Amino acid sequence: MNATVIPRRRSATGVLLVNRVLVSAHAVAVSGQPVFAGGYLSGDYDMLGLHRWGADVVSYLGYAQVLAALVLWLAGGPRWLFGVGLLVAAGETGQYFAGLAGVLDLHVPLGVALVAAMVLTTVAVWRPQAWRVGR
Repeated sequence: MNATVIPRRRSATGVLLVNRVLVSAHAVAVSGQPVFAGGYLSGDYDMLGLHRWGADVVSYLGYAQVLAALVLWLAGGPRWLFGVGLLVAAGETGQYFAGLAGVLDLHVPLGVALVAAMVLTTVAVWRPQAWRVGR
């Protein structure tokens, strides 16, 4: 018998789509942050405002992703996405406050790690194998 590709409960398929969209939007938003920071560092000082606005968007998407992953888990989906979401949201919260405090020796490498984490999460969330029963 083949493992099913959808979450254990049929009602979770809509929640799965919401999670995929949120993770994808989150990855796009977090990947845009280095672009804004680079623009600022190359002399376009208006980009700093966009970088801060982008940080707010990234944070809100991160928290929404955690909530959506929790709903998916409770609906019978995998719990790994909730754990990853919590770790990324915690990292982004630290990233946000490190940026406000000007602690760039933490802000920059943490930003690189968060971009990598979100790109990998996006790839994983769109792979059908990630949603097999028992994971």
